[in-house]
Amino acid sequence: MKNFEPGFANRVNAAAEAKQALLKKARAIDPSKAPGFAERQAARHARSIEREAQRAERKAAKEAEKIRKAEEKVAEEARKAEEQAAEEIARAKAEVDEQERLVAEAADAERRAIELAAEQKAARDARYAARKARKRR
Repeated sequence: MKNFEPGFANRVNAAAEAKQALLKKARAIDPSKAPGFAERQAARHARSIEREAQRAERKAAKEAEKIRKAEEKVAEEARKAEEQAAEEIARAKAEVDEQERLVAEAADAERRAIELAAEQKAARDARYAARKARKRR
C-alpha cells in the first residue's frame, strides 16, 4: 500500500464524514446561549419591521402617484373633449353662418334678377308703346 491513492468513492466518503463532523460540532454550540444573542435578535427584528414599514411606504407612494397620474389623465381628456366640443360648436356655427350668407346672397341675386327682368320688361313695353304711338300718328 505504498502507492495508495484514494479513489473517487473514498474521497466522497471522507468529505461526507467531514461535513457530518462539522454539523455535529455546530449543533453542539447553541447560539441562543451565546452572550448578546437576545440583543442581536431584537435588533434584527427591529430592522425587519423598519424594512417592512419602508416597503409599505414606498408602495403607498407608488399607488398615490398612480392615482395622481390617472386623475391628471382624466382631467386632460376632459379638457381635450371640451376643446373638441367647442371647436365643433364653432365649426357648426360657422357652417350655419355660411349657409345663411349663401341663402341671403341667393335671395339677393334672385331679387336683382327679378328687378332686372322688370326693368327689361318696362323698357320693352316702353319701346312697344313708342312704336305703337309712332304708327298711330
